[in-house]
Amino acid sequence: MTIGSLKPTKEKKSRKSKQVVDEKVPLLPTKQEEDTEFDEFDGASFTGAVFNLSTTIVGAGIMALPATMKVLGLVLGIAMIIFMAFLTEASIEMLLRFSRVGKSSSYGGVMGDAFGKFGRMALQICVLVNNVGVLIVYMIIIGDVLSGTTSSGIHHAGVLEGWFGVYWWNSRTFVLLVTTLAVFAPLACLKRIDSLKFTSALSVALAVVFLVITVGITVMKLINGSISMPRLLPDVTDVTSFLDLFTVVPVLVTAYICHYNVHSIDNELEDNTKIKAVVRSSLALCSSVYVMTSLFGFLLFGDATLDDVLANFDADLGIPYGSLLNDVVRVSYAAHLMLVFPIVFYPLRLNMDGLLFPYARPLASDNLRFALISCGLIGLIFLGANFIPSIWDAFQFTGATAAVCIGFIFPAAITLRDQHNIATKKDKILCIVMIVLAVFSNVVAIYSDAYALFKKNTSPSE
Repeated sequence: MTIGSLKPTKEKKSRKSKQVVDEKVPLLPTKQEEDTEFDEFDGASFTGAVFNLSTTIVGAGIMALPATMKVLGLVLGIAMIIFMAFLTEASIEMLLRFSRVGKSSSYGGVMGDAFGKFGRMALQICVLVNNVGVLIVYMIIIGDVLSGTTSSGIHHAGVLEGWFGVYWWNSRTFVLLVTTLAVFAPLACLKRIDSLKFTSALSVALAVVFLVITVGITVMKLINGSISMPRLLPDVTDVTSFLDLFTVVPVLVTAYICHYNVHSIDNELEDNTKIKAVVRSSLALCSSVYVMTSLFGFLLFGDATLDDVLANFDADLGIPYGSLLNDVVRVSYAAHLMLVFPIVFYPLRLNMDGLLFPYARPLASDNLRFALISCGLIGLIFLGANFIPSIWDAFQFTGATAAVCIGFIFPAAITLRDQHNIATKKDKILCIVMIVLAVFSNVVAIYSDAYALFKKNTSPSE
């Protein structure tokens, strides 16, 4: 059944059969443009859309959230996770509203409508910086989990090393090469984001496996009385400790970034009037997973919680079958990231194409261009993961800055620009607050991180 054969009564699908109004923004192919290649595709399901958007949201950020509890305390930390979910929903709602009025089928199209080609290019650059950084981090973590890592002269054995010993075939480079060729490349070849709905569902399930194991271990240790009362509020003793509170903002912002995939999912949705319900369902699911992970992760490890809570599962848990549970947690998390990879890679490829070939025909209809861009980006990410092993500090600056622009500053700026005179006074007040909070908190966070790095580097000589 082709799109052209749809009955006229199905007005809810009619927008998808139209061409993009701004032909200079071919970032996201519409159904009609892909009609010759996907004749049997009759729209993505609600469930598939929820899983795809949820997978976009739940990435590596989930492992950093328990550490935010160490900084903020349980009460303020959980409150901030819930607050960020509502703020994300508001920013996506404004983005979709202006997309509908401006008849834009991409985030880049909305930015181009409001700020011209420079606005569109600013968005594309931010998506490139954010997604390339995130995917390199994903690949590095996968390498750390499977092949081990060395930090401060201490080697932390990977799962494969622990199982089989040290061999050439479980070295970091070879494991990442096999993962890239066997997992990333095949999934990256899929031209429709809806094709990833089953891997997305499995990815969400693996995140839930991590949560269930963490809850189970915590409950067992609560029963035997080996867990102390966690800190409920932040410990603020001076100006430095107060500024440290803002360092969690980039982590919370990154944890909810999914805006660059909303239009892709909306374009393929069978009934695009359900996109708001998709967004709310995904945010409700992910925020619930975030709250539970943060709560039980911090309960389990307390002030010993590391920036990446996965690293805490490298030690003896002090319970029966602790070593087995450690391996299950680490392997399931590595598999989770492998399945998240194509969802984040999808908008990266589209935005790279839009930046390099703004006037070319849709990417999905040009197999050569599709293959070249896909191979080039995967190769770049592979090289970055192998030759830039210590990138956490760098992406704490660049990634967080790009993420806050994508998630909050750009949607707020589009609303304040109000090209179609549809923004309410409430919308504009919210947008001003959103921009002020985003800019202030991230400037303070960057300053605090830079100060901590400077102090760390100069302390040995003092």
